[in-house]
Amino acid sequence: MIQKQYPYYLANQAVYANTDLKVYDKFSGELACEVAQADPATLDQAIAAAVAAAEPMRKMPVFERQAVLEHCVKRFRERSDELAYALCVEAGKPINDAKGEVTRLIDTFKIAAEEVSRLYGETIPLDISARAKGYSGMTKRVPIGPCAFISPFNFPLNLAAHKVAPAIAVGCPFVLKPASLTPIGAIVIGEILAETNLPKGAFSILPCRRDSADLLTEDERLKLLSFTGSPDVGWNLKARAGKKPVILELGGNAACVVDKDWDIDDAVKRIIIGAFYQSGQSCISVQRIFAHAEIYDQLKAKLVAATKALKSGDPKNPATFIGPMISEGEAKRLHGWIEQAVEAGATLLCGGKRSGNMLDATLLENVDPMQPACAEEAFGPLAILHKFSDFDQVLKEVNNSRFGLQAGIFTRDIYKAHKAWDELEVGGVVIGDVPSWRVDHMPYGGVKDSGLGREGIRWAMHDMTELRLMVMRTPV
Repeated sequence: MIQKQYPYYLANQAVYANTDLKVYDKFSGELACEVAQADPATLDQAIAAAVAAAEPMRKMPVFERQAVLEHCVKRFRERSDELAYALCVEAGKPINDAKGEVTRLIDTFKIAAEEVSRLYGETIPLDISARAKGYSGMTKRVPIGPCAFISPFNFPLNLAAHKVAPAIAVGCPFVLKPASLTPIGAIVIGEILAETNLPKGAFSILPCRRDSADLLTEDERLKLLSFTGSPDVGWNLKARAGKKPVILELGGNAACVVDKDWDIDDAVKRIIIGAFYQSGQSCISVQRIFAHAEIYDQLKAKLVAATKALKSGDPKNPATFIGPMISEGEAKRLHGWIEQAVEAGATLLCGGKRSGNMLDATLLENVDPMQPACAEEAFGPLAILHKFSDFDQVLKEVNNSRFGLQAGIFTRDIYKAHKAWDELEVGGVVIGDVPSWRVDHMPYGGVKDSGLGREGIRWAMHDMTELRLMVMRTPV
């Protein structure tokens, strides 16, 4: 179901320029396919084409943009098995998780097709004093112009969709650089977009080397940069982006608090998914677990048993829950953090073993908060247990992080829920579930080192548009 060779898309057209980018099956290590890789000259052509497409995209009526998005929904459904299998191979994502991401891809484009006609303006009474008598105002939102998008490897379909779908909805041409480790999904999105009547130059999808992509950040012809990926790279891009607005969806070391009034079995079931689905390679994966002292031992015992029961192996097997990490280098990094934490006095509760890019689902406790395993983003199958007695104090411990993406609070106390919502320095607080929970029309993003701005179709559409005011004077 995977082709042996894939093009890139330049100004809506498939180009089989070369076979320079090799994509490997992340479980077997075998070559899966070869993909055309763009150079800086190609990126320059793509940006020029996007600039030329800005006016026809802006003038494209709502019903035509909606038809493009609806076509994508239809074709994603028809090709859902192919897309899921490609995810399983290129990302090493367990097949059940891969199918789930395809479902979310479809949801994201469906939402955009609905929101395309809801980009509202408003009227503003301006006659607030005698000098403004006879004046009125109206606002509308207009496309910001050509956009640069950089998407990550861990959700190569849906996180690309969170940039592409709102851009089409508002009428912005774009150049997308997908992650080089997982380009196939984005290329298939391009293949489907090429079936539509989008104006020439409306989109380019160009896998390329990171050092070849400077134009996406620095070129002033591009009016917005949206990046999802690591904090170090994201903040560096922002520093180089010049005058253009920058939207950053970055990392996290998400915390989950389990209070003494919550059902332990329910919490365990949700935490296991939140910590270890797709091998923990999610920026809102559960990394820090704070459990009340009265239930800590029970919760720990059940979490350890459930973690040990997870099946690791070939992601193409529907029974597999823990697949490979994206690379052996990433697995070595996290395995090193685990060993470093244990050497510093942490207790290894289960897991901790590595073979190639396969790392066991791992639980630690008694980890020094300054250890990388706790303070940095694990981005792998690791979670750390902590004990607490005072709810106010545990909120401070959750905030003791340079990240602030989402937090999960298991409590039945509505006052504690509101206090967490008031005091946690995060972009989203999830009550009664893990921080890893997300649906694709909610505002999603973080604070501190976790980023700038919000995804979620409506919010992304606002980022990709500018407010334009008209003032009208009626002579009296």
